[in-house]
Amino acid sequence: MRARWAALPPGAGAAVMATGVLSVGLHLIGQEPLSRVALGLAAALWLLLAAGFAARLAGDRARWRAEADTPPALTAVAATTVLGTRLCLLGWRVPAAALLVVAVALWPGLLLSVVRHWRWRMPGSVFLVCVATQGLAVLTAALSLAGAGDWLGAAGWVPFWLGLLLYVPALARFDLRQVGTGAGDQWVAGGALAISALAAAMLAAAPPWTGAAHHVLRTAALVLLALSLAWYVVLTAAELIRPRLRYDVRRWSTVFPLGMTAVAALATATVIAAPALHTLGRVLLWIGVGAWLLTAAGLLAGHGRGRGD
Repeated sequence: MRARWAALPPGAGAAVMATGVLSVGLHLIGQEPLSRVALGLAAALWLLLAAGFAARLAGDRARWRAEADTPPALTAVAATTVLGTRLCLLGWRVPAAALLVVAVALWPGLLLSVVRHWRWRMPGSVFLVCVATQGLAVLTAALSLAGAGDWLGAAGWVPFWLGLLLYVPALARFDLRQVGTGAGDQWVAGGALAISALAAAMLAAAPPWTGAAHHVLRTAALVLLALSLAWYVVLTAAELIRPRLRYDVRRWSTVFPLGMTAVAALATATVIAAPALHTLGRVLLWIGVGAWLLTAAGLLAGHGRGRGD
């Protein structure tokens, strides 16, 4: 087990993010049995990765520090908030709140470590600074909507705007050539905007935000969703022009934005009362499910080859 933990890269947290967000989306369209299966998988993966994180922290500090300097380390925060959001939708407020505490405890140290080691021409994982921060906004809004306290909805205002601010320098450091050559994490460029749209939509529905603030959040959700859909089209076209069919762990960072864009469309459709947008969200969600299945098949096939099967 120690060897398996040691082999897991930090970016493997994207598998939890991808599986968890599809669980959220399947719940939103009424596919509860499938949603709970996905939730079980996401929870099991999160526990495995958390054990690996703790094992490296306790037994291999040098590796832990080296990994903490890289953007994929922030999947620890993002995955925790996605899982917490799904638990909150089940009505499990206490474990969801506990996961929020874990995410808040991890976020500042990892964020500062990653930002201090930024460079130019980075892969798509650079946008995880935005994703992890927006994940805090989503989970606080979810807890507020679940009745855990209006103050949580108000607190979500801070990570929402901070996440948007972080997107700008991340975009400046993103190597645009990755659109055509990236191994999968280039999709986080759009996924970061999608989770920002979801955060805006959920905050708009939270009790503290009424009047002008509510209108600003609704407008932000729609604009951010439109921008994420634009990335979706560009990245899809790039994949068709230059297919990259080999499995890579970074492909989970493709599945997550696909699922997140769908969930953002579903949430925004509810806030602005747009049935057509809800239909789009359903279609995009099933595309995300298909991408998850293909990526999981690639993982299993690669594992089989690695064992000599």
